[in-house]
Amino acid sequence: MAQQNNFILGLSAYYHDAAAALICDGEIVAAAQEERFTRKKHDPGFPANAVRFCLGEAGLQLADVAAIAFYDKPLLKFERLLETYYAFAPRGLRSFLMSMPVWIKEKLFQKRLLWDHLEEVAGPARPGTPLLFPEHHLSHAASAFYPSPFDEAAVLTIDGVGEWATASLCHGEGTGMRILKELKFPHSVGLLYSAFTYFLGFRVNSGEYKLMGLAPYGDPDSEQVAEFERRIHEELIDVAPDGSIWLNQDYFDYATGLRMVREDRWQRLFGMPRRDHADELEMRHCNLGLAIQRVTEDIMLKMAAEAKRLTGSRNLCLAGGVALNCVGNGKLQRSGLFERVWIQPAAGDAGGALGAALAAWHLHLAGARTPCGPLDRMRGSLIGPDTTEKDTLRMIRRFSAEGERIEDFDRLCARVAEIMESGAVVGWVQGRMEWGPRALGNRSIIGDPRSPEMQRKMNVNIKYRESFRPFAPSILAEEAGEYFDLRGADSPYMLLVADVLERHRKPLPDGYGSMSVREKLYTLRSSLPAITHIDFSARVQTVHRDVNERYWRLLSAFKERTGCPAIVNTSFNVRGEPIVCTPEDAYRCFMRTDMDALVVGDYLFEKRRQPPWPEDRRWKEEFVLD
Repeated sequence: MAQQNNFILGLSAYYHDAAAALICDGEIVAAAQEERFTRKKHDPGFPANAVRFCLGEAGLQLADVAAIAFYDKPLLKFERLLETYYAFAPRGLRSFLMSMPVWIKEKLFQKRLLWDHLEEVAGPARPGTPLLFPEHHLSHAASAFYPSPFDEAAVLTIDGVGEWATASLCHGEGTGMRILKELKFPHSVGLLYSAFTYFLGFRVNSGEYKLMGLAPYGDPDSEQVAEFERRIHEELIDVAPDGSIWLNQDYFDYATGLRMVREDRWQRLFGMPRRDHADELEMRHCNLGLAIQRVTEDIMLKMAAEAKRLTGSRNLCLAGGVALNCVGNGKLQRSGLFERVWIQPAAGDAGGALGAALAAWHLHLAGARTPCGPLDRMRGSLIGPDTTEKDTLRMIRRFSAEGERIEDFDRLCARVAEIMESGAVVGWVQGRMEWGPRALGNRSIIGDPRSPEMQRKMNVNIKYRESFRPFAPSILAEEAGEYFDLRGADSPYMLLVADVLERHRKPLPDGYGSMSVREKLYTLRSSLPAITHIDFSARVQTVHRDVNERYWRLLSAFKERTGCPAIVNTSFNVRGEPIVCTPEDAYRCFMRTDMDALVVGDYLFEKRRQPPWPEDRRWKEEFVLD
């Protein structure tokens, strides 16, 4: 058994969403993505700032760390690269010539590169400190199972690709983890979904959310959707009963090329060219999005059924980029295959840093796993950098900001509830930053979900993003069942989509299914129009008092004032920008947009009282559109 007070540092880097995580004897101390510090979305570089933060949170140097774990095996990934180029030769020669110098110069020597970066950031390591390389999907599986509330569970991980695996089915019991089945590259659910993301004009590795949000605008009863599904199954993919898939590589270019798909073949297959990101969204794009979303959900359900068959478990844990498909998660949860479903909030590659550290503790060091009670070990995913009054005062001095300190927090919440009821939009910054891609009430932009204008106002005037993208509700956990069909499930990390209950819906006009995107968007659908998607769904966050009391008290104040226990919650950033980390990040975003008020800790800043902000439209160029 491992000794107590063992700190393990987990790392994810060099692909996208670089991150660091620190655990002590299996308990999470801190975790953060590098993008939050560098302000470069999906930053792939070595997570120097995230490492400094994690070690600083515990007052450590690198010499105090018992082990370091990197989230995948670089040499195994290199083997996959070489074998793939060999198998597809002579296709891919240009890609091969471009990638080999980088691999030979840097990635083959990644172990030395990691040590150099680590020692530059945090001093020399203790002699003999192990640097471990768990496989990519084992890191994902560990991130899903070990923080979950389950002592035993089936564990399903689905993403683009790790080394060879693109999906894995595991069984977790106590501190153990067994891999039962794997799907291998180039056959990948994640890469299939990303291929459609690319074809429909969105950016790969960040636009998949948009595709998921676009899909409900398709007409579910149309012949075109059915025809698109038929062509996908006949030409692109074979799906086995266990959810494993085979992709026809004649249509794809990701294995050896520089693009996701062979565009000429896709144009012939679907009767349309690849959409440019600036092109107007048409019904055919929405219908194609709906078709691939349906195919993906079917594969997820088949994989989950196979996990149930092999493990016999009542519990399921999910991780990997595809586990961020909230619509698929909701369908899986409602299927009844498993009694309980738990999803790692940082399900993508950033979460691999935490999973690598947990795998090192439980599997390499044979560390114990302590009971966590009915929720989980993630502490609400509020494990990033804290916001202190000192940080806020520094921001006030730097920008000459005009803020009012309201020490009575209930009075502050009542004031913010009043501001939101008037139709205003508020930036809300409290405590420790969230881990993962969702804002969960500590780095959020919030508003009144009853306002018919709120979705458009937030999308166009604040987030500067496409008007079709939906917003999520945060709701008091004890009230969630009164508004959403969660069927007894909990959704603390905003990773389940549930339907708005019938009694809150508005009747739809005739021909709604065939309306344009714009017409559907501006149709009043429920008593909470700002968070009701066009198919009556919502990506729900249930807020528990014992997990995030300050956010819970804000929601309670809004309910006391309006009778509504929910608010709109979207991440505190503009399109293409990482979620804000510091009060300075928050104030800049606040002043550059049409937000009406900002709350940082106990301080309230109203826009009308702030000094003029310099007119500089170049700031939008800082962030590459996602």
